[in-house]
Amino acid sequence: MGTMTVEDLEALDTHDECTDAIVQIIEAKRENKPLPQAPEPEEPAQVLDRMAALNASVDKARESRGEHGAEAEVHELPKPKKKAVEKKAAAKKTAAKKTATKKASSRKPRSA
Repeated sequence: MGTMTVEDLEALDTHDECTDAIVQIIEAKRENKPLPQAPEPEEPAQVLDRMAALNASVDKARESRGEHGAEAEVHELPKPKKKAVEKKAAAKKTAAKKTATKKASSRKPRSA
């Protein structure tokens, strides 16, 4: 890149179709003419189904590990015990009381 010059870039056979299309639109609007129609693509673009590709990749990886289409098992999470929740709430209340008493007693009167 460091050795390229402006002349090298001008010598390349490049054509900017987007800029040409914008120039045509601007000229048509300036002259109050109808806008030019976009040309139809020569071949329709190939649409990739990403989910299908992902599923195929996952199936291929499973087969390489020796897993044959095994679905994952879903388990219900155990419900939390009420005693643990109550203990946590009680611990928070006592901690709040301790900090409130410490704040009040932490100040010392100024000596004159």
